[in-house]
Amino acid sequence: MTAPDGTQERERDEGADRPGPSGDPSAALELRPPGEVADRPAAGASTRETPGDPELRGTARNLETREKPAETAAGSGDDGEAAAPPASHRRSRTLRTSMIVAAAITVVAAAGAATTGALGGDGAGEANAAPSAPPKTAEIRRTTLTRTETVDGNLGYGEASAVQAPAGAGSGQPAQNGTGGDGGSAGIITWVPEDGDVIKRGGTVYRADEEKIPLLYGSTPFYRTLGPGSEGGDVKILEKNLSELGYTGFTADDAYTETTAAAVRDWQDDLGREETGRVGPGDAVVAPGARRVADVKTSPGALLNGTVLTWTGTERIVTVDLDVRYEDLVEKGTKATVTLPDDSTVRAEVTDVGTLSGSGEAGDAGSGGPGNGGGGNEDPTLPVELEIGEQKGLGRYQAAGVEVTLKAETRENVLAVPVNALVAERGGGYAVEVVDADGTVERRAVKLGMFADSMVEVSGKGITEGLVVGVPK
Repeated sequence: MTAPDGTQERERDEGADRPGPSGDPSAALELRPPGEVADRPAAGASTRETPGDPELRGTARNLETREKPAETAAGSGDDGEAAAPPASHRRSRTLRTSMIVAAAITVVAAAGAATTGALGGDGAGEANAAPSAPPKTAEIRRTTLTRTETVDGNLGYGEASAVQAPAGAGSGQPAQNGTGGDGGSAGIITWVPEDGDVIKRGGTVYRADEEKIPLLYGSTPFYRTLGPGSEGGDVKILEKNLSELGYTGFTADDAYTETTAAAVRDWQDDLGREETGRVGPGDAVVAPGARRVADVKTSPGALLNGTVLTWTGTERIVTVDLDVRYEDLVEKGTKATVTLPDDSTVRAEVTDVGTLSGSGEAGDAGSGGPGNGGGGNEDPTLPVELEIGEQKGLGRYQAAGVEVTLKAETRENVLAVPVNALVAERGGGYAVEVVDADGTVERRAVKLGMFADSMVEVSGKGITEGLVVGVPK
């Protein structure tokens, strides 16, 4: 009988650990016929509950039975009162555990199958899948392609030039008239413009001894004293300017006549100068057109000597130090597009192409030694100037870095497709995917020509205008 305090059961447990008559603890295990089923443990049998899920408790009991077989042995001296739990319970628990494990395996297998499908698996089924039509298409079209080159440039007023005071003359009159010996005093600067001022035809460049030195337009400076009987290009420049300023009575040609001298005296009177009817080198400054003062180099009170100021043209231009590789892309009249810092664009035209610089060898010039002779290590460049027709399109930019796009090559009447329609072939080369009306896709090899504006020239067998080709998203 089982004691209330469980003493007999403890003894029975302790006896289970002792070997049976054969010396093997397993010899004490009780065997029951398969058909024998018990609904509950024998009276007085100890029960142990496993917390948590009932299914897990059953599994725990089954594992506990496997780990401690001695607990199922009959106690010594008792006729099997504390027999092991019925085999049906063990089978039931084992069955439940097996069902749980099988269900878990099924879930894992299903998840693995789903993952394989999502990741493409081993691709065994892809060979039988029909190719789908591309998500986007475009037509092979006949067009004109223009390849361009973009180079760096600078927006500004161009290179500044200097205005030099005539040597040995004050107001210019004594030396020019030949009545002042060697010209006497060098004269005193009495007025200069300000940086940024614009001077036009007839305007005052500076004042010397309070006499105005005006600006005249032309390509040749006055290098001699002009008077009746003088002939030449400088005479024509003078007469043309007088005519533009409103003086009349003479013919604007290359001959200086008495009628020219009369017009000159009227002009000198308006300038507040002595009316001599003659014009010398220091009486006017000649420039190609209106000028913008860049930098004043002197000030009132200084001797009239050396550089008075520097100036530039009044319109903004673009200058480029062009890599010699692109020399064939430019000549006078070449059209270009200029991109400003704000990404707006203006049209431009090449107005001047200089000579190559930076291509000489080190030490070429003089005795300065190696390295003093003109940048032998520099890559040769070609100075290029471009004129901007629409100055308003430049906005308020006075000086800025810009990009200049030059036309490099043009191919007319060629077949072209978007560049991203090309498909690389495994064996090399490229193809396009031709999409038929029924949605079927066929790859056709193409030969590539010129690339321009995200398009590429294509040709090849079966490549015709109007074909629809696939374009990836």
